[in-house]
Amino acid sequence: MIWYSKYLQVYNKAFQATSTSIIEEVRGKLSEMNSDSPLVSVVIIAHNEETRILACIWSLCDNSIDFPIEIMAINNNSTDRTVDVLNQTGIRWFNEEKKGPGHARQCGLNHARGKYYLCIDADTLYPLHYIKTHVKELMQPGIVCTFGLWSFIPSENQSPTALRLYEFLRDIHLRIQSIKRPELCVRGMNFGFSTDIAKQIGFRTDIKRGEDGSLALSLKEYGKLRFLTTRKVRVFTSNSTLNADGSLTNSYKIRILKAIKNFTGLFKSKSSYKDDDSNLIK
Repeated sequence: MIWYSKYLQVYNKAFQATSTSIIEEVRGKLSEMNSDSPLVSVVIIAHNEETRILACIWSLCDNSIDFPIEIMAINNNSTDRTVDVLNQTGIRWFNEEKKGPGHARQCGLNHARGKYYLCIDADTLYPLHYIKTHVKELMQPGIVCTFGLWSFIPSENQSPTALRLYEFLRDIHLRIQSIKRPELCVRGMNFGFSTDIAKQIGFRTDIKRGEDGSLALSLKEYGKLRFLTTRKVRVFTSNSTLNADGSLTNSYKIRILKAIKNFTGLFKSKSSYKDDDSNLIK
């Protein structure tokens, strides 16, 4: 049985149908884990995630740790019952009315009390040693950022074998890309960094997406970005990005063509990128 099967009990499920015992379990673990003097801040951002955020929090609560942490959430102006879920779990949370991941992540950064910071997405499930593995690497001299790989939770209309092949090929591309352009491999669902340095830089709030990679690019001036390829930090997330392409086959085509087009650029570092006009918030 795959490790995340437990959390599928409540993943993409109506919150009102959730067992009271599960909610109480999560609430109790959160209460035990949270510290007023955390070494690391684990920050979830959520916009209309009432059917998935409980599973995310549950997976984080099951993490094996031996240092003080805080787990908190940023409600990014949700219009569903996300706030009800947050209240019933007892998690510490803040509301960010300006919509967008950049605004939500910056809100979390503003409230973070830990020396280290882990970005979390509400539609993602986290393995047992996720937090500890990131923090262990961040504590190494010269490391200012850590990032890892991700897999997609299969949907009923997708072939698990085809999905894993897609991820295998993508991972090879990411490993090559990470040598000279690690910032392009960073995803906010699997991203950690030194809080104080990040607060000096801040997340970009003028773009629709890419706030994570943009911060990682700026962090390169302060130290090394460490790519974690161990399965200990490989997260499982929703396949919404694949669905946006229409089908897994289309995702293959889109990404293969993009990889071919940008192949030569993989072997040269960059210190800045030109913003795509369609990605700017106007």
